[in-house]
Amino acid sequence: MDNSHNASFLRTLCSLRWLATAGQAVTILVATWALGLALPQPPLWAGVAALAVFNLYARWRVGLERPIGPATAFGHVLVDVVVLTWMIGWSGGIANPFGSLFLVLIALAAFALPLAWGLAVAAACVAGYTLSALFGLPLPPGRIDPDVLHLVGVALNFLLSSAVVVVFTTRLAFSLRQREQELATLRERFARNEGIVTLATHAASVAHELNTPLATMTLLVDDIAEQSQQAELREDLDTLRELLVLCHERVLALAAPADRSNAQEAVTVQEVLAQWRLVRPNVQLQRNLDAPMPLRLEPGVGHLLMVLLNNAADASERAGRPRVDLELRVAGGQLLGEVRDYGAGFDTAKATLPNTLYDSGKRHGMGVGLALSHATVERLAGELWMQPAQGSGARVGFRLPLPVAEETTS
Repeated sequence: MDNSHNASFLRTLCSLRWLATAGQAVTILVATWALGLALPQPPLWAGVAALAVFNLYARWRVGLERPIGPATAFGHVLVDVVVLTWMIGWSGGIANPFGSLFLVLIALAAFALPLAWGLAVAAACVAGYTLSALFGLPLPPGRIDPDVLHLVGVALNFLLSSAVVVVFTTRLAFSLRQREQELATLRERFARNEGIVTLATHAASVAHELNTPLATMTLLVDDIAEQSQQAELREDLDTLRELLVLCHERVLALAAPADRSNAQEAVTVQEVLAQWRLVRPNVQLQRNLDAPMPLRLEPGVGHLLMVLLNNAADASERAGRPRVDLELRVAGGQLLGEVRDYGAGFDTAKATLPNTLYDSGKRHGMGVGLALSHATVERLAGELWMQPAQGSGARVGFRLPLPVAEETTS
């Protein structure tokens, strides 16, 4: 059981303890003034005060950012067992119908604590009930027949126990389900990040192997361009050379050690869009005029923007409408972006953004781009979402926090 679950269990105990304190106080007043039972007041009110004071400490303890182990949780439950034993012993002992409240503590401990600690709570409750039965004071006579009084107490105890079990075990069950969901998310994220590390290692190795062929291809293109007399062919060769230079830069970036503090790795929005237009010259790009073109982005954000533009271009080209809309804005220290395609759209009931490696929705896709984009967005504490576009196509948006220095440069 982790620290967060222990803290949730102690918060549940604090809420239950306030209910027990109020219920005990009301029960003492009703039994004394309405039913005429001559109960020993000082010991009973001392038990109520002790439980209230301890609950103030417990609430303060839960608020501290300190590790909470199962031993601490057991100690809190043990205080409840001791106080309940004290109260039952001074108000009828085994004849007190509220003695079955020990079962509520056993149920909560069995549900929330590890097996060994749950058994320890059960043993403490059995010991407390035994002590209150052996040494408890009998109920003094009152205005109501003792048998009728016992039946009324049993009924009230059943209703109270049922309410406590339903409300607080439901709360603990919700906490457990939430914890399981968080663990599943962490496992999925760990598996994806492990795959990204493996991919990065392999990419660095491949980068060294591709460096020489790319350099040779660049020299061959230069030689062919010098010997060619056709203007159209020379233009195509110039474009090919620019693409080879771009590939060469990408290969060098893959082979270089990661250093986020290196300002030379940052790219501007204008550079990202220029590189994308070079790769996708047949796709029309429509952007907002006030886009922060000089804004410097870290490589991960530039890759995110490139992936979203490429995916939108692929969807639009498959639908025969090679157009992509881009909107970028900086507001409140955040970069807000949205990419819209003119493709066939998606099924809103099944729409998901892949966040695992090698899970691609495209026929010839490798399933890497969006997974890396998800990792970048999570690392920067941003958001990534997808919505249907009006008419046709899809809109994929993102929100990323920006450092103050980057915001002012826009």
